Amino acid sequence: MLRNKGRTCRARKRRKLIVTSTHSGVNQSHKLEHIQLKKWLKHRGFEDNTLKTAHFPGTGRGLLATKSLQAGERIIALPERCLLTTGVVLESDLGEYIKNWKPPVSPLLALSTYLIAEKYAGDQSQWKPYLDVLPSSYTCPVCWDHSTVTLLPEPLRGKAQEQRTCLQELYTSSLPFFSSLQPLFPESVERILNYEALLWAWCTVNTRTVYMKHPHREWFSKEVDLYALAPYLDLLNHSPTVQVNAAFNQRSRCYEITAGSSCRKFEQVFICYGPHDNQRLLLEYGFVVSQNPHSVVYVPTAVLLQNVSKTDKQLNKKLSLLKEHAFLENLTFGIDGPSWKLLVALKLLCLEAEEFMCWKKVLIGERISDGNEKKAVALAIRICLHLIEDTCDAIEKISSLKGEKVDLKDQLTLVEQLRLEDLSILQASREILQNLG
Repeated sequence: MLRNKGRTCRARKRRKLIVTSTHSGVNQSHKLEHIQLKKWLKHRGFEDNTLKTAHFPGTGRGLLATKSLQAGERIIALPERCLLTTGVVLESDLGEYIKNWKPPVSPLLALSTYLIAEKYAGDQSQWKPYLDVLPSSYTCPVCWDHSTVTLLPEPLRGKAQEQRTCLQELYTSSLPFFSSLQPLFPESVERILNYEALLWAWCTVNTRTVYMKHPHREWFSKEVDLYALAPYLDLLNHSPTVQVNAAFNQRSRCYEITAGSSCRKFEQVFICYGPHDNQRLLLEYGFVVSQNPHSVVYVPTAVLLQNVSKTDKQLNKKLSLLKEHAFLENLTFGIDGPSWKLLVALKLLCLEAEEFMCWKKVLIGERISDGNEKKAVALAIRICLHLIEDTCDAIEKISSLKGEKVDLKDQLTLVEQLRLEDLSILQASREILQNLG
């Protein structure tokens, strides 16, 4: 067991969260693990009669309101003693090894290693009640089978592959540090601090921490320390609706969440991780939100190139200008049509030779000619149809694979949900563009 020897000061950082309501859930507060968690939190100074654990259709486990909540009302005030941060890690037995290790480890690795060690400690861990309610596995693409990842749209597929590579490199580079921790364990450290364990701990930190910036400590690498695991608070699910404030209160020494809108009794209480589209939510948190108002479909550069005129002698110059002015990245279709940035890029690509001298005006949004406008819309329609066809092909393939690869059904269902949301966005954009044409 890694013993806690004290507390450290944390920096205060405000974060936008969300509280709203949905269909009533099934009460789960009677389950042993939730009873033990509430007892453990009470011992650390946290009592709550406002929320209860429950299971909700669509979102799974979450927290429901036991009374009506009003705007401005504080919903949770979690004492500092309940927060798991790198400060806690440094005050543990593991902290001595971190302080003596060169080069310094990152805050993320320190917190991940501590989670693995405490999970291994089992009943001897002071964090056991919290560890018992953490997921045993995660649904983020970094955990997926490679064949499922290939079904993701670009650039999400590339980001997921990059994320996995970074995690594998983190594990490989951390092996010497892990080996130095052998005195802390009664059996081979290779069996405890393995890749699967790091994957679980990394996902735990990545999906469940609240944003809380801490001052830099000399024993850590230069990466900014933004992590705080918040037991019970992290049972709140995400919804992209009403915002409220959340921050660590220096006076009360509590991490506090205050409602920004009302919530009815026995309805689910939500937070928001930020105005993220579904690709970001799936990559970082492992879920997709139906009808997410922030969702868009990204246009890969390769798709753009496949649909422009190959006989345009100025194409390379146009692409160079777009790249130089950052107009080749984050080109999107939304539920309300193509983004301004995408239309600007297409208008520049559609400039005739005699119009090319006007490229600067295009980049600031000026209209060049009726012909240029019509060509840009026509190109946008071609690209949109290309993406619709690609999305439909992917959905068809996913549907077939769900019957063949039962063990990957959950992963395939998430990709299918994402693709179906993308299809809805693209169809809406196509209709808008066709009306413009």
